[in-house]
Amino acid sequence: MKRAACVLIAFMAAVLTSCTVGPKYARPNVPTAPADTYKEIDGWKTAQPNDQLQRGAWWEIFGDPELNALEDQLTASNQDLKAAQARFREARALVRFNRASLYPTISTAPGIAAIRDSGNQPYLPTTHNTGEFVLPFDLSYEVDVWGRVRRTVAASREEAQATAADLETVSLSLHAELAYDYFELRSADAQKQLLDDTVKAYQESLQLTINRFDGGAAPKSDVAQAQTQLETTRVQDTDIAVQRAQFEHAIAILIGKPPAAFSVPPSPLHAQPPNISAGLPSQLLERRPDIASGERRVAEANEQIGIARAAFFPTILLNATGGFEGDSITNWFTWPSRFWAVGPSALDTLFDAGRRRATSQGALANYDATVAGYRQTTLTALQQVEDNLAALRILEQEARQQQTATGSAQESLQIFNERYIGGADPYLQVLNAQTIALQNERNDVDILRRRMDASVLLIKALGGGWNVSQLPQVASFR
Repeated sequence: MKRAACVLIAFMAAVLTSCTVGPKYARPNVPTAPADTYKEIDGWKTAQPNDQLQRGAWWEIFGDPELNALEDQLTASNQDLKAAQARFREARALVRFNRASLYPTISTAPGIAAIRDSGNQPYLPTTHNTGEFVLPFDLSYEVDVWGRVRRTVAASREEAQATAADLETVSLSLHAELAYDYFELRSADAQKQLLDDTVKAYQESLQLTINRFDGGAAPKSDVAQAQTQLETTRVQDTDIAVQRAQFEHAIAILIGKPPAAFSVPPSPLHAQPPNISAGLPSQLLERRPDIASGERRVAEANEQIGIARAAFFPTILLNATGGFEGDSITNWFTWPSRFWAVGPSALDTLFDAGRRRATSQGALANYDATVAGYRQTTLTALQQVEDNLAALRILEQEARQQQTATGSAQESLQIFNERYIGGADPYLQVLNAQTIALQNERNDVDILRRRMDASVLLIKALGGGWNVSQLPQVASFR
């Protein structure tokens, strides 16, 4: 027993003085914008404090109760989101699995057997029957001298954090897709309303030409032209239903319902894009869950380098066995039936034809690739913010110009209608004016749609109000 105690004390000392091989982690540098400002921020309307994005419910900034209700249904019922949540739970379980290697493994294999020796066995040809009653306990423990186990646990924790960030990325993407589809659907409703009103106006115009033809004030060609204009517009009006149905079906799938069990009542788009705070490019590193996921996987790849390097050193094991063994149930648990054995062992690879070196080189290459992916994700994020800042700024200017053009087209149509009724102009002038006015009115709706879509995409590019501080802390992975 004294010898066993000395062995245990020696190995506890080895554990306490153990080291960790491999590089320490430092977050890689990433490309940053000059002067930490966005190129397209000039002329952008900065959000007021009450316009800031709500963490976890950024869609509320649009002030649309129906959109809010749909987003809540997505949070509760979307199947892709449930799958991402399950993957996060799996990653947490893997942390617990790897943490178990920090502790000894204790096992037992009790057995009872009746043994009869062969009468024809060599050397001692005697026959007798015996019993074997065994209750062993085996302890196995890897002394983590080189930090392999600790780095494995750390790597699994960093992967769990990355998976948590992946979950937030999936959630952000799905909620943004729902908002995008919702505004596309409402834009289709607005186009439908505009075309419905235009069809009514063209029906009245057709009736006017018929009346003038019946009175001998207009040729038959005017009636044919008015009829053609009406039917062409009816075709456009009908075609809008295809787009609307597709967006309605897409929303149904996002909220976890079959399309046949879901419908959205028509309501034309009248909302205006909210003012959104873009912040600073340097803040984007803390606000985008996909960037946070990339950074955590860089840290995980760094741990893998240390794990690969630890393979060059011997594995130190502490094994212990003890229990009771007797030849009958009456003496099974008596003190003389006890047995035990304890001692360390070392396992080292003397020759592997370069396998460990190749593994180490592969870990270094994987680290470099992960760093490159992290930097590329950051660059893509910066591009997405710049793209949508530019789109919103330019589209706002375009909307003002389009409103002026629409007003002029409507005024022109009114003038040509009056001149046609007065007999001063042919009906062709009215047709041209109708076509131009309708196109400009549809452009008004389309620009508003693009502005709302760009607002959703900008919010998505900025991380949707998320912050890296919302990642689960390492201490929570138990």
